Amino acid sequence: MKNFLSVVVLAFLLTGCINYEQRVLIYPDGSGNMEIHYWMHIPDSTATKSVSNLGIFIPDSIRNEFSSPFVKILDITSYTDSTDSTIHSVIKIEFSSIDSLNTIKAFAQSEFSLKDGASNQKIFSQFIPPVSTGFGIDGSKFYVKYVYEIRGDIITHNATVQQKNILTWQYNLSEIGRGKTISVTFKPYKLKETPKWIYYLAGLVLLIVTFYLFRKKKD
Repeated sequence: MKNFLSVVVLAFLLTGCINYEQRVLIYPDGSGNMEIHYWMHIPDSTATKSVSNLGIFIPDSIRNEFSSPFVKILDITSYTDSTDSTIHSVIKIEFSSIDSLNTIKAFAQSEFSLKDGASNQKIFSQFIPPVSTGFGIDGSKFYVKYVYEIRGDIITHNATVQQKNILTWQYNLSEIGRGKTISVTFKPYKLKETPKWIYYLAGLVLLIVTFYLFRKKKD
């Protein structure tokens, strides 16, 4: 797959619509994990066979596209849902450095980058490559969604939605155009897992417990 999204769009051509979601957790040191979930409606058995032949719903083919000595594949699952006639694939991976995702064939054009910024800040970016909208494809029915949880304080970003330190970018095929770059500047938490409010909460709990024990002893 020269461009993973291009092959997904080919499947879209056969079926009429597709959804692609990429969820990523980035730790302060640049390591993290990712879950990719894409699915589509399969109108009939002929389309099911055509989509299956593309390989994007065959675990062995998916593994080949996501394998890298710098990335750990945790799980690859493909399944069909008869309740709504959809077919799905879910890929879960871990990485020690988000830049290492560039070594995955499926992300050959994604240009993952995490660089140092000013005042202990980090600048992250990812490129969403353009995809052809020819062959009568209705770009409004093709959606890509990128959700990033950043373990740090968000300084600036170009996400479409922000909920605290979780940023979401969502576009249809027409909006991608010649490609888009998603980016965020953030100040990493000092520890890999623990933001400051955890310490404040722990201190408050300790004070409450101490007060309770002191009062009980006095009684």
